[in-house]
Order: sequence, then C-alpha cells, then structure tokens
Amino acid sequence: MKTDFVRALMLCAMLLAGCSQQQEHTIPATTDAKCVGAAKSGMVWIPGGSFVMGENPRYREEGPPKTVDVDGFWMDAHEVTNAQFEAFVDATGYKTLAERNPPKVPGAPPEMMAPGSAVFNVPSRDDPRWWRWVVGAEWRHPSGPDEDIQGKDQVPVVQIAFDDALAYAKWAGKELPSEEQWEYAARGGQAVLAEPRDENGKPSANYYQGAFPAKDLAEDGFDTRAPAGCFKPNGHGLYDMLGNVWEWTTADGARADAGEGVKVIKGGSFLCAANYCARYRPAARQFQERGLGTNHIGFRLVDNNRPAPKSRED
Repeated sequence: MKTDFVRALMLCAMLLAGCSQQQEHTIPATTDAKCVGAAKSGMVWIPGGSFVMGENPRYREEGPPKTVDVDGFWMDAHEVTNAQFEAFVDATGYKTLAERNPPKVPGAPPEMMAPGSAVFNVPSRDDPRWWRWVVGAEWRHPSGPDEDIQGKDQVPVVQIAFDDALAYAKWAGKELPSEEQWEYAARGGQAVLAEPRDENGKPSANYYQGAFPAKDLAEDGFDTRAPAGCFKPNGHGLYDMLGNVWEWTTADGARADAGEGVKVIKGGSFLCAANYCARYRPAARQFQERGLGTNHIGFRLVDNNRPAPKSRED
C-alpha cells in the first residue's frame, strides 16, 4: 500500500488536490486564553436525527443531496491533541507510518528512502514544486526537523495517516466517525454559511483569509494550526469542526490519480481560502491517501457503544 503511495508521490505533482496546498509558519508559542476547548476535553452527546447530507455542490463530489438518518452517538469535543497522542505513544510505543522506513521503490529519490512525509512547498521560480518529501517530517515535527511541538500540547496532532488514527482509536476504545456522523455533527442544527464568519463579519473558524497562497492575513488570529477550542463551539458544543485541520472519516473515496486506497476527510483546514478551496463547510469533502497524513490532517473520535445520557446534565 505504501509502496503505491510513494510511487504516486513521485509521479503526481498534485498528490493532494484542492485545499491540501499549504504554507508553513510558526505555531504561536502561547495558547490564547480564549482557547478553552482542550480544557473542556471529553465527549459530547449528539442526539440522533434526520438531515440532508451534501449540497447542490460547489464541488462535484459534494452532491447530490440525500436524506440520511443518524442514530445518537458521542463525539470528541475537539480534535485529538499532541498531548493526547503522546500519551498513546508513551503507553504503547507506537510508531506512525511517517516514522517507519518507506518501501524500496526503484528510481525513488534518495530522500524518499528515509522516514518522512509530504510537506507543501510554496512554489517559486527557483523551486516550482508544490509538494516535497521531507525527511524527518512526522507528528513531533510536522513540517520536518526544524519544527517541533514543544509547548503545543493542546494543538491538534497532525502527520497522522488513517491507520495511525485507527490504532489510536483502538487504544482509546473508540472509533473514527462515519462521514454521515461527522457531517451531521458539524452542521450542529444550524444554518450553513458560505464562509465561517459571525454576525459581525469576523472569522468564526481557523481558515485562510487573503489570496492563497500569496498572503494569509490571519484575521482569525492564526496563520497555522490553532490550539483546540479557540472559537465558539457549534450548536452541538463541538469545537473546530470547520477549519484548523482536516479530519479522517471511515468513508471510502475515489480518485483517479491516487496510488493507494483513499478515505474521505472533512472540515477543511487553516489552509482553506475562498479563492482556492472553500471547503470549510460541513458538506465539503476531500479524498486522501490513507497512507499519508500531512501537516494539516488530524482526527477526532466517536463512541458508538457508550449509552445515551439519562439527562441533559450527563
């Protein structure tokens, strides 16, 4: 599987289409006092119901709309953080796919023979590549050895491949959400906006303001991954369902240029901009190789076995 991915990375300059193009910046060293989501870690009960999934699509893969019934379930209030993933690694000794030796692929560049991952490269006249393989890029060093996560415990963990997320879920006794669960939860029983802004026109999620990829105006206060819960929760009490980092679901996707199986990721990221991606909407979806995490893909979990609360206070 990973052999196919490496081959695809070599052959396809647009390995990750759409909103996956990204710039790399320094994560703020301190957590804003308004970022309360991680402090309220735990799970939120999502009452079951019926909703219209998908839209008359801005992007073809978002439609056609269909009515879907969803049973009630528990969902993490925010994305899995660096601190939470570190606890899993400390307890199990788990190594993510990005930390393992890649397969031997004839003709692969030398750097792709060492553990690492794909990192976006802002194209320039000297280096027109959109993507490059960075040796040492993994969850502790999302864009490579020059970036670490010290002091960023409450920032969502990234560079997590689908199977890495599955391993964490098994350890935690939970599951990755289905796409139906994720979209239903993300809608929060509220009207869907074309762009996540509040009644005063201010950004209500961490996404890219400005002309991508030239300049992120950072009107939302961040030009990279934000700590969990820096924006108001949605109608279900869930933080950062839109923007910040993409999130894995269990749904299978399809993409002609993929060298391995792909899964649906949802929610967009801090790199989604109105002029390029605009996938910061519940119906938006992207197809991602299951063997590749990147530095703007994370996840959150659901619990389908925990009993429903007896009261609203539970």
